[in-house]
Amino acid sequence: MKDAYFRPDSIEKKALSMLREVEPYRRSHILLNPERSALLILDMQEYFLRPSSHAYVPSAEAVVPKVRSLAEAYARRGLPVVLTRHTNSPEDAGVMGRWWRELISPDHPLSGIVPELEPHGIILDKHQYDAFYGTELEELLKEKGVSQVVVCGVMTHLCCETTARSAFVRGFEVFFPVDGTATYNEAFHRATLLNLSHGFAVPVLVDEVLRALK
Repeated sequence: MKDAYFRPDSIEKKALSMLREVEPYRRSHILLNPERSALLILDMQEYFLRPSSHAYVPSAEAVVPKVRSLAEAYARRGLPVVLTRHTNSPEDAGVMGRWWRELISPDHPLSGIVPELEPHGIILDKHQYDAFYGTELEELLKEKGVSQVVVCGVMTHLCCETTARSAFVRGFEVFFPVDGTATYNEAFHRATLLNLSHGFAVPVLVDEVLRALK
């Protein structure tokens, strides 16, 4: 079920292949305007990025440097960076508790954001796949005049995809870095890109976002 489809020495080639696959659906008339955008980094926690965890995402390590480069670029420009931290209690887990059986409690030793990313933005706790659900994210973004979001992190087909869809229906234009998210396997990743590209988000490469920020 799990595979390292992204590796440090092959992520560029694989991501380009994925982008070409969904190119027919890409909305080329929707362009990133950095000054109106925010970077959302979802759930880059030890729980998903450490091999000792049963929830380890093998491809996540390959995207960390790319996500960090985005966070640093946004921070240099003084643009909003929001990192979500997924935690649950039995009260706020809802169906998620029955689905996954194990919850990431706030005091779980692996619940923290990985140190490579933690210093680069606001940390927002969330309790469902959707980073907007039950949080102040929408209000925070609107207060800062944000109309576009760049969504990256883990997992591509769960929290990243759900948040991208939720952002779209709230009126935000969504950019989804092909090489800025990771999940358990390539099939899940490609399925998300295909679905989002058709109706919810503009697929991009991290380097495209970095060039726009310059």
